[in-house]
Amino acid sequence: MSTTITLRPAQHRDARDLATFAARTFADTFGAGNTEADLQAHLASAYGEARQAAEIADPQVRTLLALRGDALIGYAQVRRKAAPDCVVAPVPVELHRFYLDRAAHGSGAAAPLMQAAREAAQALGGSHLWLGVWEHNPRAVAFYLKSGFVKVGSHDFVVGSDVQTDWVFIAPLPGAATAAAAQRPRGGAPHGG
Repeated sequence: MSTTITLRPAQHRDARDLATFAARTFADTFGAGNTEADLQAHLASAYGEARQAAEIADPQVRTLLALRGDALIGYAQVRRKAAPDCVVAPVPVELHRFYLDRAAHGSGAAAPLMQAAREAAQALGGSHLWLGVWEHNPRAVAFYLKSGFVKVGSHDFVVGSDVQTDWVFIAPLPGAATAAAAQRPRGGAPHGG
């Protein structure tokens, strides 16, 4: 098996594999903290081949794949979407999803995938990258802090019928758009990995 990790943008042909991978990594990460009914309801609403294909095609979304050889080991997705009120920085772009396969934890894939996500956020015109991460996900919280994010607040995230608390983190994007270019919508946002 190759040890080299490559990153590339997702393409329409990746939608099926990405849907399967995304649902599995979400379930691996959050399954123990949710009822089976709530977990299945969330997976049905958030993932699926058609949903992934639509996200890949959306010009306001960038989906990046991390591969070892031909095997998908992680992905990140950034998007232009309304930020919660606690995100007051100019031109925020959301790190909507950031997941690695459990077997890829500690492999060195996370740092280059995060760098690619930052670059994708800049390509969307962002000057700041923000995310929501479940308050009961200490591994992810530690990674985001190590990656230069700071906590700025919290918001609700719903898994099935369960209302949970996501902590909201933000980090500046070096060399990105200026505050004068900011046209920031407000609103809610989803769980981070």
